[in-house]
Amino acid sequence: MKSDKVFRLEAALQVAIMLVDDEPDFQDIIAKRLKRMGIALIQADCCDTAMLQLESHAMGVVIMDVNMPGIDGIKCLRKVKKQQPDAEVIILTGHASVKTGIEGMQSGAFDYCLKPIDVLELLEKVELAAQKYLINKAQ
Repeated sequence: MKSDKVFRLEAALQVAIMLVDDEPDFQDIIAKRLKRMGIALIQADCCDTAMLQLESHAMGVVIMDVNMPGIDGIKCLRKVKKQQPDAEVIILTGHASVKTGIEGMQSGAFDYCLKPIDVLELLEKVELAAQKYLINKAQ
């Protein structure tokens, strides 16, 4: 059943957004959906690549998978928040792992989404995270 909920993306269009996920197909799908909404997306396939991107780009919102090879999403979240404390991180967790989502929130995540992703839910969370980032940045 499709949602009739309509919302406006305003803050999300004003900030840099990065997707960190090791699944190329998932990255492509999310990037295409966000591009259709006018959101440019910086992509990284692992934590190390994401940290390199953060050295040269101030991110407003980072969307990050928890299950990645090498440094997992929770450890990477902590690294992101250390390097760019104002960045808002939305973690993606599969297998209906609410426990992992809560652990991410305790580590500084703005929110979490369960995989498989409801793209509208993700977009709403991205907009709210971008709003928070812009408010904190203005203070």
